Amino acid sequence: MSPLRLFFPLLMVSGGVSFAGGATEDNTFFESKVRPLLVAHCLECHGVEKQKGGLRLDSRAAWLAGGESGAVVTPGEPEHSRLITAVRHTDSGLRMPPKTPLSAAEIATLEEWVRRGAPDPRDEAVRLADRFDPAEARKFWSFQPVKTGEPPALENDPWPRGEIDRFVLAKLRENHLEPRPEASRRVLARRLFFDLTGLPPSPEEVDAFVADTAPDAVEKLVDALLASPAYGERQARWWLDAARYADTNGQDENKVMANAWRYRDWVVAAFHNNKPFDRFMVEQLAGDLLPASENAAENAARLTATGFLVLGPKMLAEQDKEKLVMDIVDEQVDTVGRAFMGLTLGCARCHD
Repeated sequence: MSPLRLFFPLLMVSGGVSFAGGATEDNTFFESKVRPLLVAHCLECHGVEKQKGGLRLDSRAAWLAGGESGAVVTPGEPEHSRLITAVRHTDSGLRMPPKTPLSAAEIATLEEWVRRGAPDPRDEAVRLADRFDPAEARKFWSFQPVKTGEPPALENDPWPRGEIDRFVLAKLRENHLEPRPEASRRVLARRLFFDLTGLPPSPEEVDAFVADTAPDAVEKLVDALLASPAYGERQARWWLDAARYADTNGQDENKVMANAWRYRDWVVAAFHNNKPFDRFMVEQLAGDLLPASENAAENAARLTATGFLVLGPKMLAEQDKEKLVMDIVDEQVDTVGRAFMGLTLGCARCHD
């Protein structure tokens, strides 16, 4: 496997890791929180088979149309939305679900959804079966085996210094573009520092690089920056975003995770020490299941790596504890898909 410091930056720029994905944050909120709630409590009476009160809640177009009593959702205004009044059970003539009220956490989820403007990516006019071909989907570029390509042939052009440069130059020429002039030594020094550590060089560091006329001056500076603690800290930030790192659990009670920092530092050390990507992945998903090492510190580090599974938002006030467990599992599966595969596996919770 590729070392982490080589593999992960390439994965980022190639689109292999999805930090935001194709959906907006609001749509993600709907898919992970609101849609499961509607499926569990609302669609039996307000879906395809039944439409009590003339109301359907199985698509955006349907609830926008409202029911026999008019609109049920006023986007952005929970206090003026009949749906919120109904689930709160504050109106004796309008109580939904009529028999078993929603929990406080579920009501809060619907309130937050409406407050966000009631985002809903569902479109009843488009059915998955009409547009999804599994065989065609498997041809997507990220599912293909890595192949070695022949660099484009460029006759007598002095600009390329390596095979990657030949690919770059060929694409530039294809789009009627030419490379920019070579950067000065001072500019190059600043670019290297910012790219690899996120920090500016000191004037003394720039002067030392400019004065170094050795043929391997660039290589020496790059190696020094890769070996610096700041490199691991900067690169770890990208992964910590993908791993939804936070020092609290968020959601209703927002409890502090007092030892979350240990996972953060493990990620920093993984980049700093150039951990192979396959080990980086396995230790986070199953570090506690790996064969024990004679090195106690290594065993402890593997356990710390599984902090990846512990992080994430958790609705601790959820009264249905079985549902709480499944919500946690669902969130773990979704994060594994997004972080390691660039895929939104969370959809399978409602669409198996």
